[in-house]
Amino acid sequence: MTVSLTDAPANYDEVNIEILQVLVNKNETAEAPEDAEDEENGWNPIMDDSLIVNLLDYQNGTLLDLGETELEAGRYNQIRLLLGDNNNVVIDGETYPLTTPSSQQSGYKLNVQADVEEGQVYELVIDFDASQSVVENGSGDYILKPVLRTVNLQFQGSIAGTVLPLEAEPFVYAIAGEDTVGTQADDQGNFTLIGLANDTYNVWVNPTNEAYADSLIEGIEIEDGEDFEFEEPIQLEGSGS
Repeated sequence: MTVSLTDAPANYDEVNIEILQVLVNKNETAEAPEDAEDEENGWNPIMDDSLIVNLLDYQNGTLLDLGETELEAGRYNQIRLLLGDNNNVVIDGETYPLTTPSSQQSGYKLNVQADVEEGQVYELVIDFDASQSVVENGSGDYILKPVLRTVNLQFQGSIAGTVLPLEAEPFVYAIAGEDTVGTQADDQGNFTLIGLANDTYNVWVNPTNEAYADSLIEGIEIEDGEDFEFEEPIQLEGSGS
């Protein structure tokens, strides 16, 4: 199994997170690991070297490789993401600490149904939604409450394209029912939305520059994990048009 990290868009300068460990277990009800080598309780470490990462560096299909491990064949039902205390958010050039609730000291539990087969590589991606994970309380302090989802890249599709003009600097979202996957177009106007299950999506382009109007492209079907790419750039109109 390999585990990578990606991020949904957020309107911050930086969101810096300290990741201590990533572990996997077949038992979805297994208690939090007692230590990094807690193999007696079924825990398998995928990553146990801490690092600090700016989540906003990993958008548009860019992935951070967190690690890999060899596992016995079978279904693995639980992932644990353990975070440290060295977390902060940068807003308009100012750095604010991100506090982590004491209830999450045992790590963040992700329920998965990862069927690991002999001789195969299971590619798991953790999608860390920075915009929903940073919460400002009434005192003006910032709290880290991670909103996460997992994706098996082998069976997921993508939507990619280009948005013009570049000055629009839009966020781009793929929406299917109540499920939303988002990113922000890069400085060339390119975007890639990964980890899309088989479904019909509406793509909403939401510019941050108020001089341009948003745009909605409906009815994009993703089947059998295919990759869809717009043949022509999405051209945004002025907001006064």
